[in-house]
Amino acid sequence: MNDTRNFVMFGPKANCTLDLCTIEMSVYGYRPSLAANITFAALFTIATIVHAYLGLRWKTPWFMWCMILSCTHEVVGYVARILLWVNPWSFGAFITQIITITQAPVFYCAAIYATLGQSIEHYGPSLARFPTKYFAWVFVPMDIVSLILQGTGGGLSASSSGASQVGVDVAMAGLILQVIMLVAFSVLFADYMIRYLGHKKSRTLGSRDKLFFAFLAIAVLATLARCIFRADELKEGYQGELIKHEDLFIALEGVLIVVAVFCLFVAHPGLVFNLAPKVYHSVATVANVSETAYYSKTGQSESTVPH
Repeated sequence: MNDTRNFVMFGPKANCTLDLCTIEMSVYGYRPSLAANITFAALFTIATIVHAYLGLRWKTPWFMWCMILSCTHEVVGYVARILLWVNPWSFGAFITQIITITQAPVFYCAAIYATLGQSIEHYGPSLARFPTKYFAWVFVPMDIVSLILQGTGGGLSASSSGASQVGVDVAMAGLILQVIMLVAFSVLFADYMIRYLGHKKSRTLGSRDKLFFAFLAIAVLATLARCIFRADELKEGYQGELIKHEDLFIALEGVLIVVAVFCLFVAHPGLVFNLAPKVYHSVATVANVSETAYYSKTGQSESTVPH
């Protein structure tokens, strides 16, 4: 057995290898699952391609770029975890996946916030508690603050070789802010839907509308559950007990974010809002053609028909 006093087990100067140190001596205490991380990297690559296609197809640049940034962060993060499978003591891979995977949902949360504002404007702005522009003015800037805090926390951890508790605390503050904003958003989302469904003059939601709101709600709740888990995990720092359970990470980070990102295929603003004008145009065209055929058959002029 090698004398562990000769080895640096954490930080940029870590010199442990699988041949020299036991896996329990690594920061995670486990060797990241190669199969799980390849699967997640592949799924987020697919999601990147699909969201890029949908964004171009429906001309929704804001939503598209938010999703692309989110998914590419996830891909980079899981590739870094694959590198941790190769060398569990790689500090560069550790910090890279901490920053990218932690930050990734911030981008698509911004897309979700803007989408709900657009939804309210589309379905019935008069039923909202406050003007829809506040979704962009309040939630998106707070989302950016959360992103900055999480990025700064990761940067401080990297510059201090992971020894600074300040970096952990700053990153956790970003996660807590994200949780607070998601809870507030969920309350406003639920409140609007209750008011809309209870209003007698609201138009009945079609199957596409119901799917849109259902999958949007699932994406929000999955992200909220994930953020609560990550904040709880990070409160103990990089030496805590929760960070050493890969099964929890896979279930409450990887799976939940895959669910959220894939739900946003269905809860995509283009699939609902961009169809409305086209459906209206199609109906109007059919009506005009039918009306023209009727007048042609009867020999009447439209101008002679009383309105």
